[in-house]
Amino acid sequence: MTEFHEILYFSTLSPGQIPTVVGQIVSQARARNAGHGITGLLIFDGQNFCQHIEGPRGELLRLMDRIGHDSRHSDIRVVHEGPLNERRYERFDMGFADVEGPTNMADLKTLDGAAALERFLALRPHFDVSG
Repeated sequence: MTEFHEILYFSTLSPGQIPTVVGQIVSQARARNAGHGITGLLIFDGQNFCQHIEGPRGELLRLMDRIGHDSRHSDIRVVHEGPLNERRYERFDMGFADVEGPTNMADLKTLDGAAALERFLALRPHFDVSG
């Protein structure tokens, strides 16, 4: 049986990148992740990313390594990582929400571990998710 795992991380759009590059990130992630059993939700507020991903542990670790080497991201910080009993994102491979205006992203970024995950999951219904 495959062990499911989840990771919640933050990153910042690298200097010199324009926000329209986010569309490329999302379409590439959807195509790649679907083939590796990875599902999740990516939130972008115009400058910062917050992504909650789930799937086989090995695949997630390889994905995090790719993200760590992706010049479009900087200041990557994993705030929660752990085993998962069942998927939270059955209805899409990679959901995406582009949030504008004041959000709770800055507050969420200050949290770690279970508190960060709990806050993210509480905010999730308020995001207008495409995917």
